Amino acid sequence: MYTSKTSSKGQIVIPKEYRDKLGIKAGERVGISIVAEHVEIYALPEDPIEAFCGIFSEGPSLVEALLKSRKEDQEHEDRLLGS
Repeated sequence: MYTSKTSSKGQIVIPKEYRDKLGIKAGERVGISIVAEHVEIYALPEDPIEAFCGIFSEGPSLVEALLKSRKEDQEHEDRLLGS
């Protein structure tokens, strides 16, 4: 376990070993969360959109459900209007 002092601005140094293990480089953003009685620091993806692309690939497709619903609505409107 490492220890670190906070600067007058509240800054701390993440030990090199930890930065290397997490792939954190100078100038990159990190996430910081309070969990119970401690703080967690974690690496954030360089491109969050690319990193999260496909995380909901399992399960029903919301796009397909919306298209199906819209088609049913259109058919209902057509029946009401006699088209």
